[in-house]
Amino acid sequence: MPTIAPAPTTVAVLFGGRSSEHEISCVTAGGIMDVVDRSAYAVVPIGITKDGAFTLQSDDPAQWALRDGALPVVPDNGTRVAFPTSPATNELVISHPDGAVTTIAVDVVFPILHGPFGEDGTVQGLLEVAGLPYVGDGVLASALAMDKHTAKAVLEHAGLRVAPWTTVLRRQWTADPDAVADSVAVHGWPLFVKPARAGSSMGVSRVDEPAELAAAMDLAFEHDAKVIVEPRVVGREVEVAVLEGRDGVPRTSLPGEIVVAEDGFYDFASKYLGGDEALLCPAPLTDDETAAIRSVGARAFEAIGGAGLARVDCFLTDDGFVVNEVNTMPGFTPLSMYPRCWAASGVSYGELVTELIELGRVAVR
Repeated sequence: MPTIAPAPTTVAVLFGGRSSEHEISCVTAGGIMDVVDRSAYAVVPIGITKDGAFTLQSDDPAQWALRDGALPVVPDNGTRVAFPTSPATNELVISHPDGAVTTIAVDVVFPILHGPFGEDGTVQGLLEVAGLPYVGDGVLASALAMDKHTAKAVLEHAGLRVAPWTTVLRRQWTADPDAVADSVAVHGWPLFVKPARAGSSMGVSRVDEPAELAAAMDLAFEHDAKVIVEPRVVGREVEVAVLEGRDGVPRTSLPGEIVVAEDGFYDFASKYLGGDEALLCPAPLTDDETAAIRSVGARAFEAIGGAGLARVDCFLTDDGFVVNEVNTMPGFTPLSMYPRCWAASGVSYGELVTELIELGRVAVR
């Protein structure tokens, strides 16, 4: 009898979104579509426009590539994608501009969304309600890690060292900026001002003197109503990629190091548009340092209740590692630190995509 090939697993790649990281999400989706094993997986690209419309898009990776510094965006092509309203069905309903309505059954969703309305637990909640399996961290871990203030508190409670910080609400800054300035000045200078719930260094500023604080706070408040202010931590910027283990034990990659220009910092342009930085994978560390940060990464992942993947960013100081952030949907373009760390550890970009899809299919939430 002839052998009947199994039907491919249908993967809905969800990208774009309403956050300021819309374009990077598109680049990441293109990278995934370029390497995904099309013999095993049928891809359904769902692009979310900047206005929040869910649309059916092209699965041609070239449409989502970074070209000459120009970043792609999700166009509104008139299609609309509706998710199931209960776990009784796994079918997406597609409305087309000509009035036609079609359905697509999906097996797993790969949400490649950064920042608010994607990485913060909101889309994860939508998928939970719809009853659709998905790749990556769940609602709680996503929301927790997205809020830098809350994440620091949880990590500190778990016995991990974190950088000191002050949290400032917009209403506090508006009511009495002088009092806020006095409260953050105790950290010394320079300071780093960050939106509490944004990613990819959007709205982040280095402040070298008191006169620069107001502009930095105003910029951060453009992205969030809550801001954290941190002192400069003197140390090397070292990151480790974490991947959920099939046996429940987190797997960690060899670490990578970010080397930036003197007195610089790793901002959005440096990450995605080129700059004076260098990404060293694996990082030039001793065996003991490598073991230490891998342990820190696994502990941080477990502290937030991680699933699927995360990148744990640390500073290597004279007296050990200090956790800076946990990113539950880290940069995932082919040139990003997360896949590069795994490549250095013997897991290719394509293999990583496959492993994450398979983890998502069987995840127990």
